[in-house]
Amino acid sequence: MKYIFINIWRVMKRELHMMFARPLYMFASVGVMLLSTFFFLTLMRGGTAEKMPVAVVDLDQTTISRRLIHEMQATPSVDIQLVTNSYPEARIAMQSGKIYGILVIREGFYSDLVDFKRPQLDFYVTNAYTVGGNTAYKQLLTMANLTSGAFQREVLRKKGLPDDIIMHRIQPLAVEGHMVANPWGNYSVYLVSTILPGILGLICLMLTIFAVGFELKMRTSHAWLQAAGGNYTVAMIGKLIPYTLIYIILGVGCHVILYHFAGFPVYGSHARLMFGLLLFIFAMEALGITLIGLLPTLRDALSIGALYSMLGFSLSGFTYPQMSMLAPIKALTYLEPLRHYYLLYVNEALMAGPIQNTIHCMLALVAFMLVSLLVSPRLHSALVNQNYPLK
Repeated sequence: MKYIFINIWRVMKRELHMMFARPLYMFASVGVMLLSTFFFLTLMRGGTAEKMPVAVVDLDQTTISRRLIHEMQATPSVDIQLVTNSYPEARIAMQSGKIYGILVIREGFYSDLVDFKRPQLDFYVTNAYTVGGNTAYKQLLTMANLTSGAFQREVLRKKGLPDDIIMHRIQPLAVEGHMVANPWGNYSVYLVSTILPGILGLICLMLTIFAVGFELKMRTSHAWLQAAGGNYTVAMIGKLIPYTLIYIILGVGCHVILYHFAGFPVYGSHARLMFGLLLFIFAMEALGITLIGLLPTLRDALSIGALYSMLGFSLSGFTYPQMSMLAPIKALTYLEPLRHYYLLYVNEALMAGPIQNTIHCMLALVAFMLVSLLVSPRLHSALVNQNYPLK
């Protein structure tokens, strides 16, 4: 055992020398993670998209239409960039990407209201920008409904009806909604809590492939194995320990920033959530070993690893629900470690479910580690024989 630890230390010193000799290693891990954290946490500081630029085409030019425009401008989600009586002018602004939506107040809007002729408001929303278009449409629709209700209330008040009867007529069915686990409707809670661990997993996968594949590319694998006393397992452990420590520090830092400083909710166990993140890191490293073992050429392994990692963001289910995917695609989601971490995160952070709901996720991440053992003979042979083309 003494010689094993000595050899592991020799491999670690060799790897640390290579890491600090090439700034790429630190930038691709610490630098990318810090930039990603800053970017995503400042992308939507309020948690939702605010002040979506829209235009209003006021063809009525009455006090009621101007009041509607004034009340829309007071809402936090909409910023009226253009008020005009020319629809072509507003359409040009939308086509140039300056606004996300257009509200058209038709001529005769006020007179139709007074005569109970059900005046019509027209919305034009661009879905080329999904978040902007949807937010603008939602706010415009809300303002239209509030305007309709306010007018009905004033008419019924003039008829002498009490307010409680008026509200029953305007809204006979009261809807009370409860947003479970995220009552603020904060998009960052859903997106950033999975995107940042996903980026960390991408870093783990790609750097593991590069660290091992670089030995094959530069024909230095013999020196690597010699430092490990010819033991493949010792060589792999010694090489991965420095990187693993960096990933763990980044993971713990990400956890602290999200759930302590940024105030993202964790209704379950912090310990189990952190343990799940550690398993996710180990699974992505093991996956990197698996890919470089199956394809012992650096270029091929990096290409497949990049494609696999990017697909993980879509197949994990946090952007598009897994239950709505086609059956073959749904089956592929279980081959992505990020999918299992996402399920673990939802159960622990948002639902505060029992540990029985996350045991299968933890076991799936452990299974990814065990798969890497199957390619160990092939990778060991590649390191010893160096019989794969340089790419």
